[in-house]
Amino acid sequence: MKEKTDLSASLEDYIEAIYHIIEEKLVARSKEIAAKLSVSRASVTEALRALSKRGLINYAPYEAITLTDEGKIVAEDVIFRHEALKRFFIEVLAIDTSIAEEGACRIEHSAPPEVIARMISFTEFIKVCPRGGDDLIQGFAEYCAKGKQGEKCDSCVSSCLEPSPEEK
Repeated sequence: MKEKTDLSASLEDYIEAIYHIIEEKLVARSKEIAAKLSVSRASVTEALRALSKRGLINYAPYEAITLTDEGKIVAEDVIFRHEALKRFFIEVLAIDTSIAEEGACRIEHSAPPEVIARMISFTEFIKVCPRGGDDLIQGFAEYCAKGKQGEKCDSCVSSCLEPSPEEK
């Protein structure tokens, strides 16, 4: 994973929005960015100037906006962090999609890359661990929904506490 940028949260939101608009329409225009982020055109112009000054976008007033190669790398990193957080919230913590989206948007800007990498590793591990896997994740989701352990938990716990054949 690439190291986190030194862009402000606001500029990261702009570059992420530009990336998504370009994916859909090949180029971005300031009015589309303003609509996507629910901000004024003046705010967009200021952000575009800042991103252009950093060499992340190709921008001239009244022209289509494109990402530079570096801008594309930065945008993909922001999107990667966002999606990794969102997946963790949904798949591991059993959080509703809309809340997970909102949380990912807020945390993506401040979480160190090491934290996100560890969350991804944990998700991968828990899915393949013989004591974890999808059953554990589903059990946690049920626990969150009902506020108590499922009926199968007692037998699961006792089987985990029994020594394995190798240990006997």
